[in-house]
Amino acid sequence: MTNPRSGARRYRGMDADQRRADRRARLLEAGLELFGTTGYATASVKQVCQAAGLTERYFYESFRDREDLLTCVYNDLISQVQQATLAALGTSESSVRALARTGIDTFVRTLAADGRRARVVFIEVVGVSPALERRRRAVMREFAQLITAIGLAHVGVPTNNRLEVGSMFFVGGLTELMVDWTLGDKKSSPDELSDVAAAILMAGFDLFRSEIPETV
Repeated sequence: MTNPRSGARRYRGMDADQRRADRRARLLEAGLELFGTTGYATASVKQVCQAAGLTERYFYESFRDREDLLTCVYNDLISQVQQATLAALGTSESSVRALARTGIDTFVRTLAADGRRARVVFIEVVGVSPALERRRRAVMREFAQLITAIGLAHVGVPTNNRLEVGSMFFVGGLTELMVDWTLGDKKSSPDELSDVAAAILMAGFDLFRSEIPETV
């Protein structure tokens, strides 16, 4: 039997939960736009709400404060990058060289395709708070673990701290390369950035492989 009150709870074809999700999505998009253009430091809650076409009441329905919105925007972007990278690796040729290039290329292109994404991920979240800094460092470690996994599975490098340190070193270097690119050093294309990064990663894998005793 149809609930006679169900129609009253719907507006523009959406129920209360759907409207709430829609408002949250609009605020996230507004946050990406403002944080990724004018910057986090100058973007107020009021400006975010104006960009989303919502009142501040609805902002606090979904987010504790401006930093919470920035964290959610950042997490969404990282999720997009991780999903795109894993999907690309899943369809890549199985050679370590192909995997390295595919993974790096997807990472670089997913962020470089939209300057707002790159600015939020590489610039705006840095140094905002201890909590966000811990999250940013955790993300770097997650990508370093992916690099380590490629080395372990496809180069035959035994598990050791040197490979893990090398992976973190690579991720840190790639991050700083993207920081420079995002800040305006566009002398190299995303494709060229990927080429250089993949060559360096392969050189690192070759170095660690050369350390494996013949009996391993």
